Amino acid sequence: MKSRFTIAPPAREALEQMPAVVALARVAHFSSFTRAAAEMDVSASALSQSIKALESRTGVRLLNRTTRRVALTEAGQQLLDRVAPALETFGNAFSLLDEARGSPTGTLRINLSRAAADFVMAPVFEEYARRCPNVTVDLTVDDGLADLLGEGYDVVVRLGEQLARDMVAVPIGPQISMAVVAAPAYLRRHGVPTRPHDLTQHRCLRYRFCNTGEIYHWEFTENGRDFSMDVPGYFISSDSAVVAQAARKGLGIACLLDICVQEDIKAGTLVRLFESWCPPFPGYYLYYPHRTHMPLKLRALADIIQQQRGVAAKKQRKRK
Repeated sequence: MKSRFTIAPPAREALEQMPAVVALARVAHFSSFTRAAAEMDVSASALSQSIKALESRTGVRLLNRTTRRVALTEAGQQLLDRVAPALETFGNAFSLLDEARGSPTGTLRINLSRAAADFVMAPVFEEYARRCPNVTVDLTVDDGLADLLGEGYDVVVRLGEQLARDMVAVPIGPQISMAVVAAPAYLRRHGVPTRPHDLTQHRCLRYRFCNTGEIYHWEFTENGRDFSMDVPGYFISSDSAVVAQAARKGLGIACLLDICVQEDIKAGTLVRLFESWCPPFPGYYLYYPHRTHMPLKLRALADIIQQQRGVAAKKQRKRK
């Protein structure tokens, strides 16, 4: 049966430029021809030529190129702002083919924190690889707050207290808490603090937020009252794993997410302090933008998380 679907000449001309527009969007996302080319599995020179041809066709410069940086011009930004909905619709149309095929394909771009990658999502990714062998999982490990839509991610994993508005949120695991810990050797040398304010007399290992440059103030709750402390210390790192390793070596007292040090606490390599001052709070969530159609590759990830949470909850009920 012959299709009656036709494309008007102006729309046909626009569709011919679609590959170049997609190339422009990825170069703008990475601010780099090299990184965009690696993602798209083409050469950087091919991307450059494609965008130059688009600029020649439109008669408008879309990118400012220097030896150090690539950035959109005002006209390039306006173009991408206007075509973004069409690109999303285009992507959704192809995800419908996944539905028809019954198997997700493509690339799932995820932004998540270091702790989430190491201690929360590992079993999820293992099951996802088994169920979705034709999907490439592209992870960006980042302790900052990602711009989900602006940076091109399909999904972001963050603590519940860091959730962006207007997003679908799927809880991944149980509540977590901060854990103040020190090695037994450190406590033998310097004594055991009995309350948070004793920390002013100790060597503390501090964490710096990589996105803001601010140093984390340790948070506590006493008799229902929340307070924070800018503790003293000679050691600062923007990597929680480095802070944990310094604590294991007896260099000082650290304050980390309990999931990062729970095995050390069980093994006795770290001792937990002030546990009653550190109540639990919402744990990690998977969040993604509201869409009329959720891609199958993303739905599969959400389904695995819900199923694993259900199994974990059932095991916890049995233990009780």
